[in-house]
Amino acid sequence: MRVIHVVLPNDIDDPATPSGGNVYDRRVCRGLAAAGWSVREHAVAGTWPRPRPSDLLRLGRVLAALPDGAVVLIDGLVASAAPSVLVPEAGRLRLVVLVHMAFGSAGEQAVLSAAAALLTTSEWSRQRLIDRYGLPADRVHAAPPGVSPVPVSSGSSSGENLLCVAAVASHKGHDVLLRALSRLRDVPWRCACVGSLSRDPDFVAGLRRAAREDGLTDRIRFCGPLVGSALEASYASADLLVLPSRGESYGMVVTEALARGIPVLATAVDGLPEALGRAPGGALPGLLVPPDSPDALADALRRWLSSSEDRERLRASARARRATLSDWSVTSTLVSEVLSASAGAGAGR
Repeated sequence: MRVIHVVLPNDIDDPATPSGGNVYDRRVCRGLAAAGWSVREHAVAGTWPRPRPSDLLRLGRVLAALPDGAVVLIDGLVASAAPSVLVPEAGRLRLVVLVHMAFGSAGEQAVLSAAAALLTTSEWSRQRLIDRYGLPADRVHAAPPGVSPVPVSSGSSSGENLLCVAAVASHKGHDVLLRALSRLRDVPWRCACVGSLSRDPDFVAGLRRAAREDGLTDRIRFCGPLVGSALEASYASADLLVLPSRGESYGMVVTEALARGIPVLATAVDGLPEALGRAPGGALPGLLVPPDSPDALADALRRWLSSSEDRERLRASARARRATLSDWSVTSTLVSEVLSASAGAGAGR
């Protein structure tokens, strides 16, 4: 049986800190096991991606215990922060780094250059790494996230139920969303913001203060992190997913919404247009606006809220796009192929 050692952040299954990266890692581990790999997980405690010296020592001990030639799939949140540990091990182990997001540091470049192969979660991210670090294209592979089969959300006739699923932090653009919504006090809407409130407490406090000052506290809710049936209920009651991020390598919540036939209003930045994609025939299953533009976001929201014709058109496109989404088995197969090639390359040395 093929053996794969998977090095993960220690919070992968913590319901208090859900993230797209954690979901991706967990689904891939399950998919690899289903494909016949013996998956041996090593969840390394630490303050990743800003590790303490003790965290690096802990990671070093995990890797040192692995046999020569072992194939190691390591989450980029850990890998990019540990060049002093990983680069010396790259000649002994077959390191495959799963890059959810690039940090742009010299240490990250050293790790990615030393690895046997790299996996990214989007074609945009793949090309970004190649261009930024001058990496050989044949060592960088994209394995976009899949989706699970879920029922189509019916949506309300008014379209007023807005949903934002993202950790409440500056890079996700909740401040832009709040400023846009403050321009729409004359029309009915409700917005649920689902995501961690502990990543940037000062930012969250500023949002709550702004919501009070704008008189929006009865229309916008900061729900905190939700998982399982609670998260499913949030999607089931949503009419439109809104993601005003300043940057996203892909944006798994976009395809999670589309899997339910929910249109998406997102920023045209980084990997988000790729995640949104197009329905057969070329129609967008949502709307794209520039990042950091409350006016553009407000205009798009007003268009959605005021035009039943636009809502039905976008819902039809989202449901058509739903049929083109791949499931997680496709993602796992892509990852498995890269791991198999890396194992084979190691055996041929």
